[in-house]
Amino acid sequence: MDNSRRDVLKKSLLTMGMLSAGLTSMRSAFAASKGTINFGDVGVSDPGGDWSKFVSATGWDVNLVAIGNAPSQVLNVLIAGGGRKTYDLMGIVGGMQKPLVENDLVLPIDTSRLSNWNRHTNIKKYVLDDPNGFKFIGWEGKVYMMPTFIQGDSIGYLPEFTGHVDSYGALFDPKFRGYTAVEDNFTTTGQKTALYLKMNNLATIDDPSNMTPSEVKQVVDFLVDKKKEGQFRLMWTSFQQSVDLFVNKEVYVQDCWEPMVFAARRQGVQAEYARPKEGYLLWSLGPYLVNNPNRTPEREEAIYQLLDFLLDDWYSATISLIHGYLTSPGAAEYARSHPGEFTSEQAEKVEQIHANVKSKFEMPGTWQQRWPTHVDVYEEEWARFRAA
Repeated sequence: MDNSRRDVLKKSLLTMGMLSAGLTSMRSAFAASKGTINFGDVGVSDPGGDWSKFVSATGWDVNLVAIGNAPSQVLNVLIAGGGRKTYDLMGIVGGMQKPLVENDLVLPIDTSRLSNWNRHTNIKKYVLDDPNGFKFIGWEGKVYMMPTFIQGDSIGYLPEFTGHVDSYGALFDPKFRGYTAVEDNFTTTGQKTALYLKMNNLATIDDPSNMTPSEVKQVVDFLVDKKKEGQFRLMWTSFQQSVDLFVNKEVYVQDCWEPMVFAARRQGVQAEYARPKEGYLLWSLGPYLVNNPNRTPEREEAIYQLLDFLLDDWYSATISLIHGYLTSPGAAEYARSHPGEFTSEQAEKVEQIHANVKSKFEMPGTWQQRWPTHVDVYEEEWARFRAA
């Protein structure tokens, strides 16, 4: 056999060996996959598409499915949409315990099964130790929503058009008529408007987080008048839609979440998030454990492993950098001590982000109310605003 043919044969055998090894590896990977956890989420729990640390540690995959955040949307998914059979976790903004628990849609979370729970001092200080904070995640003394992310919301703006903004009043300023936008959600736009009206003595509102029917009407009357004047370009309904409004510079000011400002910045837009004199809309977001009576003990254990993963320092640092949330108290130190995963600049950024969110809780403000006492009135009045 000549040398050239011998070389070809050697290469062929080597290639076949590599292919065989690759197929064996693929078969092992498939065999190791124990199943998939279905995680409904409003668009902020994804660590950049990288679940590999969790998958390699547990053998379970994660299927993140985008869902809406408005209370009615959440209930529709779980009740009318068959969500109890589809989802294991629902990652949404808290405060939904009353309808979720009363309709037997979720289960309490056994925090004793979470190794990262007790060391999470941010959850303790900003949520558990605050009666209004606990109301946002608990019901009758039990935890139903794991507060993975903690934040305070205001409004975003483009300073090249607006200059510095320090009040919700910018949303309603005639100077920006036709260049503002609001979220189609009474629990955000409605409550921020109530806070603005109260703090500026423009309306008599006792508690912006839980208004009486007449107070809700005052707020919606104000918004309807502004809408008829052409103040709002539109009412946005999705994360990407809000980001695009800034990226395309269709609006200069909008009621939005801070992650939308972060997303616009990543696309080269100089967007800022206001520090309003009226205070912030405080909230926490995380997973509810969906009540599926047919769930196996093995799947339940995997779900708790995922819940614990959502509190760990790598995941926390990653999410803080993407969305600007307050997460695990060890996130910045983890980033600093793992230079192969995070740069020193990123570690410093996590520390700055956490300090910023903590400072929001030192200002006036109100916890977001997702299911107010007069929720039917809220829904009816918001429908009136939507139709105006």
